[in-house]
Amino acid sequence: MSDHTVELFVLKCAVIETNLRATLAEYNTGRSGGLVKADDEQLDPFIKQFDLTTRKNAAEMSRYYEIFYLLENDIRRLIVETMESAHGSSWWDKRVPQGVLDEVKKNRTREAQAAVSIRSEDDIDYTTFGQLGDIIRENWSDFAGMLSNQSAVSRVLSALNMLRGTIAHCGVLAEDEVDRLKLAIRDWFRVLEGPKG
Repeated sequence: MSDHTVELFVLKCAVIETNLRATLAEYNTGRSGGLVKADDEQLDPFIKQFDLTTRKNAAEMSRYYEIFYLLENDIRRLIVETMESAHGSSWWDKRVPQGVLDEVKKNRTREAQAAVSIRSEDDIDYTTFGQLGDIIRENWSDFAGMLSNQSAVSRVLSALNMLRGTIAHCGVLAEDEVDRLKLAIRDWFRVLEGPKG
């Protein structure tokens, strides 16, 4: 084998490797989950048609959606457990602000009229993040012993609610907003440490 043949072989390998890396980079969004591998093979050909930047942003933002999913549902659980413990199973009708009750009723009616699968049997699952804060504030005496103070809860929930809008409505968080989200999450867990003093 001549030097020229070996050189040609090495160059061809380099071209193949470059093309392979480019193809892999197109589908690798930097995470082990998300859009790297579609859960449903029937959707995979469609997902691949979306712009690469949009797919990368979706994979990046999926982490923040996951955090909010965990946080929002944990707050719901905290409210349900606290209110049931303090007021029994009928707490929803007696202790939730009227504005929240009205909005939940509208949301449930809208879903029923759309003939989609209902998301939940529990009314609290039809509340927004801001409405969860309203329930806590309206029933502060039930939460005062476990959450640090009302103004801290309001401030943290307000900050989280502002950030949630970008995440829930398919926006991209700027780097400083990611930092703000991390701080707000830490602040929420400080609030959960209870009253000091």
